[in-house]
Amino acid sequence: MAFNVLGTELLPCSYDPLTGFYRDGCCNTGDDDLGNHTVCVKATAEFLAFSASRGNDLSTPRPEFRFRGLQPGDRWCLCVQRWNEAHAAGVAPMVVLEATHENALEFVSLETLKSHALRKVS
Repeated sequence: MAFNVLGTELLPCSYDPLTGFYRDGCCNTGDDDLGNHTVCVKATAEFLAFSASRGNDLSTPRPEFRFRGLQPGDRWCLCVQRWNEAHAAGVAPMVVLEATHENALEFVSLETLKSHALRKVS
């Protein structure tokens, strides 16, 4: 069983759109996940524009990968390094702590994640 940053069972991040490095709906990670897709976020227009400006366009549909493109409000398992970069730039999206894998804590503190936590998991 995988654990979240709160030390409890890792909850799913999103099934629509289907997210996760393993496309299992959860921010699970492993040795083959070089990007460390461990932070469950709720996307914002500001963050999506920032990510695209950094060369990672998450909004454009990619049908060849069965990816419809993210819209503001979508949940997504984000690389912890991209989240840190967005945080430093002041555009970090909100975090779903219960769905954020504990491995994210190797790169960002729980206090920082909590400061960007959604108050209610929906």
